[in-house]
Amino acid sequence: MAMRSFVSRTPVRRLMEGTRISGLRYSSDGRVFSEEERAAENVYIKKMERERMEKLKLKAEKEKAEKEKAEKKAEEETHKS
Repeated sequence: MAMRSFVSRTPVRRLMEGTRISGLRYSSDGRVFSEEERAAENVYIKKMERERMEKLKLKAEKEKAEKEKAEKKAEEETHKS
């Protein structure tokens, strides 16, 4: 319990809480991102998400086609017997 109260009182914790409220983003070297950098980051993130969704969609379609092919093959085998 004492450790928890110590962590909440540290300046770093207060700084982190302040960034969440204000919406500022910091780079790995501590700089605050500019509007242009944030916009570029948002575009990049959306592009990566779109590509990920497309890959998942293609994978799902491929799995569905394989499943249908297996079902059709099993159906043909039952008709032959």
